[in-house]
Amino acid sequence: MDNTKAYWAQRYATQQTGWDIGHVATPLKSYFDQLTDKTLRILIPGAGNAYEAEYLWKLGFKHLTVLDIASAPLAALKKRVATFPNQQLICNDFFTHTGVYDLIIEQTFFCSFPPTTQNRSAYAQQMANLLAPKGKLVGLWFDFPLTEDLENRPFGGNQHLYLSYLSHYFTPLTFERCYNSIPPRQNRELFGIFRKK
Repeated sequence: MDNTKAYWAQRYATQQTGWDIGHVATPLKSYFDQLTDKTLRILIPGAGNAYEAEYLWKLGFKHLTVLDIASAPLAALKKRVATFPNQQLICNDFFTHTGVYDLIIEQTFFCSFPPTTQNRSAYAQQMANLLAPKGKLVGLWFDFPLTEDLENRPFGGNQHLYLSYLSHYFTPLTFERCYNSIPPRQNRELFGIFRKK
């Protein structure tokens, strides 16, 4: 974990955050706008600057937990949303996090760590571990080829590859290429809703 923590701290310190679009992603915003149960326990792991959390908070969702291995983006969220509770901002490793959630938001987090079978299997299992029965994993996965380069993030994948990991623990309710991605990500994102088995 120490190397991972240092890696992401360095990326934020040097502003190498090309994935940061500066606002909530359109496909996720559209999904959030349809949610009516404000009591949902929501986790956003690998949240980065957490524009999704900011948006949900302003919609009235208060049972939000924001998790990132780097402290800088959590501090940035707190600066933007002063009322966000400190105890709901957690600087820790996703793979050691504990809790029970009704909904977990995936914002290309899967594509942020080296794409080994071990890592991706652990991701799928940990997502399932953190969800309550019938809980949902909802979000965005990058849809572009996975190369042999294990250094340059984000790492790619495709629908078939992701399902090979997720289908052990989840039933896909929808998993399709986004129709409402921002222009730079057009035809490069998949939107999925998965229910825990």
